[in-house]
Amino acid sequence: MLHLRQRIFSHILSSSSTSTSAISPLHRLISAAVVPIFPSQGFAVGEYLVDNFLRALQRSSYLLSSDLDKVINPNVVFLRECGLGDCDIAKLCIRVPRMLTANPDRVRAMAAHAERLGVPRGSGMFMIALQAVAFLSEEKITAKVDYLKNTFSWSDAEVALALSKAPMLLRRSKDILQCRFEFLVSEVGLEPAYIAHRPVMLYYSLEERLKPRCYVLKFIKQNGLVNHDPSFSGALTRTEKDFMEMYICPHKEAAPHLAQDYATACKGEVPTNFRFT
Repeated sequence: MLHLRQRIFSHILSSSSTSTSAISPLHRLISAAVVPIFPSQGFAVGEYLVDNFLRALQRSSYLLSSDLDKVINPNVVFLRECGLGDCDIAKLCIRVPRMLTANPDRVRAMAAHAERLGVPRGSGMFMIALQAVAFLSEEKITAKVDYLKNTFSWSDAEVALALSKAPMLLRRSKDILQCRFEFLVSEVGLEPAYIAHRPVMLYYSLEERLKPRCYVLKFIKQNGLVNHDPSFSGALTRTEKDFMEMYICPHKEAAPHLAQDYATACKGEVPTNFRFT
């Protein structure tokens, strides 16, 4: 591992400009994103990010063989112009290793696709949108958009809104999305338009998140443990700790089995107390 790391930095340093003021964008990127201490190289970076960078290299060795001046550096410069910081670019590189080694014209085309999803450059969501459309053809993106419209009964405006808030829907399996959507409509009772405004709900696992939390909310409502209708979207997006503190712990005396039933439901089983008529 150490030998590979030394090779990485030797490659980077051997490409350095002779001018001390002209630091390559890639050099600054690696300095910000990778790196344990290498006394012989004269700089330090974080151990955790080196490991992640090496994972990216395992997926795409072209990171070390691609032309720095004609390919990688122009891509880094362009991504910066899109509002991404060095750490953002490093994360993108880890998730989509070919992003930096692709033809710069192709990277620009991907950025244009991301913008057409309704995610402007410079926004906090742009990196995610770029990841979502990376190396997807125009035809595949159009096909997925049509699928969302036809399967979820979303209008053009609703599809555009959903993708601007949750661009990774483009990467989710059609079958998985359909199962989650049908559960939200048939079991939770949500309207398609409501889901379009809160599309991140479709990111969550059906068995590990959607069903268990739905069952808990139904239980506390049907048993009169709350005097209002709890927001499912609000409950869904809470951390596990917050969900327990807000929806389960307050009822440990009235429903001492609730915590165990919830844990059981998270394993894919349906406790007797959660079998509603």
